[in-house]
Amino acid sequence: MLRWHNKSALPCVIYAMKRALTLLVLVLVAATASAQEPRIQNRPYLDNRQLHYGFFVGLNMMDLDLKNNGYIDPASGQQWYSEVDNYQPGFTVGVLGELRLTKTLSFRVQPTLHFGQKHVVFHEQLSGRDSTQNIKSTYITLPLLLKVAAPRHNNFRPYVSLGAAPAIDLTARKHNALLTERLDCFLEIALGCDIYLPYFKLIPELKFCFGLRDAIVHDRSDLIDQTLLKFTNGLDRGRASMIVLSFYFE
Repeated sequence: MLRWHNKSALPCVIYAMKRALTLLVLVLVAATASAQEPRIQNRPYLDNRQLHYGFFVGLNMMDLDLKNNGYIDPASGQQWYSEVDNYQPGFTVGVLGELRLTKTLSFRVQPTLHFGQKHVVFHEQLSGRDSTQNIKSTYITLPLLLKVAAPRHNNFRPYVSLGAAPAIDLTARKHNALLTERLDCFLEIALGCDIYLPYFKLIPELKFCFGLRDAIVHDRSDLIDQTLLKFTNGLDRGRASMIVLSFYFE
């Protein structure tokens, strides 16, 4: 009978991301509430610039959506199932370039570096034996995004963005139970809010990234220990994904 492990994030990471998400929601609510009360605008001409530059830092959580196929190893009769059983904290940093197209539409380029890992557990159905692997990833991504912003209300301006991000993983390692592809492409969807402060613009943003290709390497000619091949054979595919909470400074 198939047994799955419960996914659980590290408490400190979950707590931090929940607090930050709550803050983002409160900012959006405050922006709506304050729309009825005109106030002095900070940096009123900032959005008239054709080009915007900035940088950002944040936290990420990486996942790997694994599709098992029920493969039975002919040599041992073992049947292994795989999943990411918990989330690990990661760090994100990058720079931002934004081109103003219209009053509400802009084009973003965001070279980004994501440090993180996925903890994979392999479960054998007959014996109940478990094995694990930490898949560390260092993604360099180049998101190309369209940003649609609402009209500015006093010192707040919520927005959504959508686009694609070609990615390369610098830390894919051979000879492990699972090997992931170096190249991928993410579909990125984000929700954020521009907050205009007296000396700079602060932008909290929550982003969801979905891998568009199979991230599992199925040709394992690199394996020295061929008994590890059963873990790859037990998977039809695996797609990478991330949740990223970032704070931009312009």
